[in-house]
Amino acid sequence: MPRRITVRRSPIHGMGVFAHRDIPAGTEIIRYQGRLLTHAEADERYGGNVDEGHTYLFTLNEHYVIDGNDQGNSARWINHSCDPNCHAVTIEDAHERPERDRIVIEALRDISAGEELSFDYGIRLDVPHTRARKRIWACLCGSPNCTGTLLKPKSGRK
Repeated sequence: MPRRITVRRSPIHGMGVFAHRDIPAGTEIIRYQGRLLTHAEADERYGGNVDEGHTYLFTLNEHYVIDGNDQGNSARWINHSCDPNCHAVTIEDAHERPERDRIVIEALRDISAGEELSFDYGIRLDVPHTRARKRIWACLCGSPNCTGTLLKPKSGRK
């Protein structure tokens, strides 16, 4: 099967993932891979530093996160967009083993060859969203719908 995606420099930020060929809506594009950590292990490893602004941690479920920075694949280079063409889907293990759950990136709409893949990171922080923090977590997607930040409102707020 011809490859579906390629990684190269992105006009959004750093590296990005691009469609190597047309990808129809609903297509499972790639699994997000990396070292499986408990939330406590991730906090210990990365110190829970919300002011770093750069992470490859992906919440898998209430027990685990996936660290794409450690044994990760090309999915870790997919950039955020406020107008994404993909979304992340959590697939739960049929035998209810949370360590076997997985995350896949799926096309929300038809994606043309050469188009950069993106999804909404949906980052929620339980600390104040100060101007400085919003700058650290700035969005560079360039979409007309861009909110200017990767941060989502805290639960219960709009």
